[in-house]
Amino acid sequence: MPRESPSLADILADARVFRLKDAAAAVTRPAWSTGRPELDARLPGGGWPIGSLVEVLLADAGLGEIDLFLPALVAAQRAPEGRTGWLVWIAPPHEPYAPALAQSGVDLDHLLVVRPATATEALWAAEQALGAGVCAAVLLWLKGTDDRWLRRLKLAAESGRTLGVLFRPERHRFESSPAALRVWLHAQERATQIDLIKVQGGCPGPVALPLP
Repeated sequence: MPRESPSLADILADARVFRLKDAAAAVTRPAWSTGRPELDARLPGGGWPIGSLVEVLLADAGLGEIDLFLPALVAAQRAPEGRTGWLVWIAPPHEPYAPALAQSGVDLDHLLVVRPATATEALWAAEQALGAGVCAAVLLWLKGTDDRWLRRLKLAAESGRTLGVLFRPERHRFESSPAALRVWLHAQERATQIDLIKVQGGCPGPVALPLP
């Protein structure tokens, strides 16, 4: 007599299914702490994921977006491999304020600011820096791009095991994106509101944090 196939209920009742799920969830993803416990608790691995593309959607520049990443940038530069990693800023809207960065612990000798002439050049530079394997983090400011380029940036970040951060206007928040993490920063009642609108393996939603 042929053996009956197990039903969905039988499969879900099998404890081995949940043990496998729990074991997979227990694998810690490498990440750099944000320096804010409330935010770390909502992110997979407890911080900004290494080897991933993080997309930050801004209502306007100057909402504390650099302060949000500073602890991770400092930690990434001091990785235990014994070498100082490069921080690459591509097409930032303002010149980085060197004294404040140095006071925070950033090694300015390994900070490179790239001023491309076009958006295509900016994307190319970001892809090369992300995939080079010698950068601690790559920050890119861009008004817009297509899904094909976003996937290329994500793959480059994974290949180079580099933290990639893409800053774009908030109007793109309704679009799909291959980024593992999408963060929306916007002003609300004289403060900056942080919304995690996409978190692979984490907890999306608003996060109450004091930001400048």
